[in-house]
Amino acid sequence: MNKIVILIAFFAISLSSVAQHSRLYDWAANAEKDIAAVVKKAAIENKHVLIMGGGNWCIWCLRFNEFVTKDTQLDSILKADYVVYHLNFSKENKNEATFAKYGFAQRFGFPVFIVLNEKGKQLHTQNSGLLEDGKGYSKEKVMDFLKQWNRKAIDPTTYKE
Repeated sequence: MNKIVILIAFFAISLSSVAQHSRLYDWAANAEKDIAAVVKKAAIENKHVLIMGGGNWCIWCLRFNEFVTKDTQLDSILKADYVVYHLNFSKENKNEATFAKYGFAQRFGFPVFIVLNEKGKQLHTQNSGLLEDGKGYSKEKVMDFLKQWNRKAIDPTTYKE
């Protein structure tokens, strides 16, 4: 009997640990500090920053993350061109000052995507509704969005003849 109780307790602890690690958005995170760190990382890696604003409560936020990470082509583009940060918006922490800094991006709903350059300058805010297709996302639209806001796309030397 004791072995069964121990096994059940171990299983419950394991599930709890997995659930905590699978949470994309951390309401307790210091968003400003974290974003400063990803901007530094982006500068070192010669990438842009893609801030995904949303929360663990948001089915479309979770759906988008699953969509881009399970599609190998989209995942490759994302990893090659961006350093990603999940900016929390929830009842526990709305990160109001951070969202205000980025032009109140939450006005577009969630998820919302904020693209920063390697110096932390905001380049674009994307309404995710424009990337949707039915009950999911359009691979073509997401790919276009990611390609249109990577470093190469806005580098003036790309367009010299």
